[in-house]
Amino acid sequence: MSQKVMIPQEEYAQRVAKAADLIANAGLDVMVANSTEADYSNVRYFSAYWPLFEMGGVAIAPSGASSVMIGLESEQYARGRSVIDNIHMQVEYRETADPEYPGMKADTYADTFESIGVRDPKRIGVAGYLCTNMAMYEGLKQCFPNAHIVNADNIMTELRSIKSPAEIACLKEGFRLGELAFDVILQSIRPGMTELELTGLAVSALYANGAECEAHTVYSFGGKKTTNAISRATHRKFEKNEIVQINVGGRVDGYSPSIGRAICLGKLSDKQRRLMQFGMDMHYMTYDLMQSGAVAGDVASKYEQAVKDASMYEYYLYGPCHGLGMIEVEKPWLETSSKYTLKPNMTFQADTFFADEDFGLRWENGLLVTDSGKAQMLSSARMEIIEIDR
Repeated sequence: MSQKVMIPQEEYAQRVAKAADLIANAGLDVMVANSTEADYSNVRYFSAYWPLFEMGGVAIAPSGASSVMIGLESEQYARGRSVIDNIHMQVEYRETADPEYPGMKADTYADTFESIGVRDPKRIGVAGYLCTNMAMYEGLKQCFPNAHIVNADNIMTELRSIKSPAEIACLKEGFRLGELAFDVILQSIRPGMTELELTGLAVSALYANGAECEAHTVYSFGGKKTTNAISRATHRKFEKNEIVQINVGGRVDGYSPSIGRAICLGKLSDKQRRLMQFGMDMHYMTYDLMQSGAVAGDVASKYEQAVKDASMYEYYLYGPCHGLGMIEVEKPWLETSSKYTLKPNMTFQADTFFADEDFGLRWENGLLVTDSGKAQMLSSARMEIIEIDR
């Protein structure tokens, strides 16, 4: 990865400033944005800090003052990564092994908030609501028993939905790395190889070409497991003539795109080919529908109706898109209930999944909403029906 493909340091300060305005407009006295090692996105979005083993958080005041909250083992690590210098160690952010840390001094939320000029908050917004554990909640209530704690995830969604040029560049680089790994997969896959063997080759290609890690757990599994919307590779061996599902991408400065393709290890049956072609056709239709100004729920409804009109609804699980950014699946989802309007520089994963009783398939690529016309596909590599007969 080129060192130029990254988020510039000044962009982090701009994010904090924008968040402060939204916090003030929401009538909050402070926002706490929490993260885990797996979903690191909120804390990394503001600070570049990526928690390891422990949790992490960022506190932001309406004034724009901010602080990073970490566990008690990460001080030197955090000071080496965070672009926010105001760092506080709190027991609420400790690792799940739950050490007691005898003799170590920890700060409280009151200490952290005071460092950013917040002393008696009446309304505390919590973002990363599903990453917030009981220790964090109880810590806030102990320090501020009369404060009203509210869900502030909408602030993070507003901040993160429209991507900057640097964010889009990181995503494009991650797709490029995914394409390189997919080429290695195509050259290597064969019946008798285990799902994990193939995963190892993909991960090796990602790291060798500059990814900081895989965008998410590599999907490399075959046969009936392809009917799973979510699954993991195992020591199971690929078999002749089965469908194999691949999803792979590289993480670049925290941004995590992925390409998804289905491969047949042999020759497709007529039934398999029909569903594979239909999936690809619906995938391309998604880009036509995802136009700036469209209401997201209308897009989802039109997509779902097209599936019904084609008499293919029995194979349908979900679609057509979900948000893409620091996490490969992030808000906003695109569902029939979605009321927001698509805007230029919003990014999604066009995620086209269909499954029969004994096999499934997923076409997946990045999608960039443009100023006019259909959305831009961020990875078009090998958008074809792939049969590998070895």
